[in-house]
Amino acid sequence: MTTYIAHFTAGHRIIPTEQNSIFIWQQESGEVDITLLVNKIKRESALHFYSLVADNYEGEVQLDDIDITVHETMPFSG
Repeated sequence: MTTYIAHFTAGHRIIPTEQNSIFIWQQESGEVDITLLVNKIKRESALHFYSLVADNYEGEVQLDDIDITVHETMPFSG
């Protein structure tokens, strides 16, 4: 297994706050599948972030309302 790090930003369709963060995960060595990574970031980071900051938002935060942009990925040995 190889540990990777990604720099990403997340935006929400309604909530006017941007998440600018990093995400660390492990996978078998090889190419990073950006589609799988985006879904993993949505489920494991952005959903919780927007649920936390959703003070004036009516209803539950939905994954479909979140857009992720992955800026860079690289192996991480930290």
